[in-house]
Amino acid sequence: MHLMNTYGRLPVAFARGEGVWVWDTEGRKYLDALTGIAVSGLGHAHPRVVAAISEQAGRLIHASNLYRIPEQEQLADRLSAVSAMDRVFFCNSGCEANEAAIKLARLHGHHKGIEQPVIIVMEKAFHGRTMATLSATGSRKVQAGFEPLLSGFVRVPYDDRKVIEHVAEHNPNVVAVLVEPIQGEGGVNIPDDGYLPYLRQLCDAHGWLLMLDEVQSGMGRTGRWFAHQWTGIAPDVMTLAKGLGNGLPIGACLARGEAADVFTPGKHGSTFGGNPLACAAALATLGAIADDGLLDNATRIGNEIRDGLAAALAGEKAVRAIRGRGLMIGIELDRPCGELVTQGLAAGLLINVTADSVVRLLPPLVMQSPEATLLVQRLSELIRAFVRTNEPAAVAG
Repeated sequence: MHLMNTYGRLPVAFARGEGVWVWDTEGRKYLDALTGIAVSGLGHAHPRVVAAISEQAGRLIHASNLYRIPEQEQLADRLSAVSAMDRVFFCNSGCEANEAAIKLARLHGHHKGIEQPVIIVMEKAFHGRTMATLSATGSRKVQAGFEPLLSGFVRVPYDDRKVIEHVAEHNPNVVAVLVEPIQGEGGVNIPDDGYLPYLRQLCDAHGWLLMLDEVQSGMGRTGRWFAHQWTGIAPDVMTLAKGLGNGLPIGACLARGEAADVFTPGKHGSTFGGNPLACAAALATLGAIADDGLLDNATRIGNEIRDGLAAALAGEKAVRAIRGRGLMIGIELDRPCGELVTQGLAAGLLINVTADSVVRLLPPLVMQSPEATLLVQRLSELIRAFVRTNEPAAVAG
């Protein structure tokens, strides 16, 4: 096989999908509780998205950003309406969206006369694998071997106020804070309810940009369009991707107020970003989320899954925590549990393990109660069986 060895692939290949289900090339059926890592929020082969992609592909797939792209303008208007942001830059992925945010913050700093602008980032964060987003990411495992990393980042603990206040007091070059409202790769970590409002106040007090990475937590995943909307605050910059196109590659960097006017022609760009095909898929995705009541459904089904797991795993000492918001759920064990992914395949279940010991669930927003009940049943049985046959060990980090 001529593919570069960049992934530890599981021994399965999928041939087709429908709703919350996928079938492999051997005809076996799986309940998808991962959705391509929070990508296929509408599930697989959603009729509205299929129709939009097919119709747009028959008209025009690509047009350069040297010209106006009506589908892109419509999508920017729609995203601005649900986010209260002013302007949108389109790209192709989450790391590209975060790259744009980092460039925007640095350019903003230079406009203010700061020659060496600094962005505050978080421990256990994940923002991507380009050199800038890799440098912003809080994982030595991901960064190892790619040094020297880019300078211009100061790292602080997530959901910690004292350390960031110390940085604010002693570093005059800070221009922005980049943070996930809920850490996904870091273990589905949810901060205190007052944390984002506190960061908003801190940024306002110091003239910093508050930049929220909603790549995984956005697009209805938590029961609101964006996770920060649970807190009542608004960011200056927000990044999106994953669920935005329901499988078609598209990312976006949104900005508000002063930040919306930082980029000017020639300062940033993308050959494929915001092409008509990707924007048509995203428009259909937003339309389905709104018209089919999927924000409320994500909250309801997420509560059912967490409550069901809490009941099914009650008394299991190996389960340290069951946490989440909407359909972004983590079950933390007291031991590394990566084996559960392969065991899940054997049980007809697609799940993920992140941060070594957290089973991560990112089910489709279209999931209904019968599938949620089946998910709880299969997963709780897997976890109980795994705990009985695996002794606890020291968990890294």
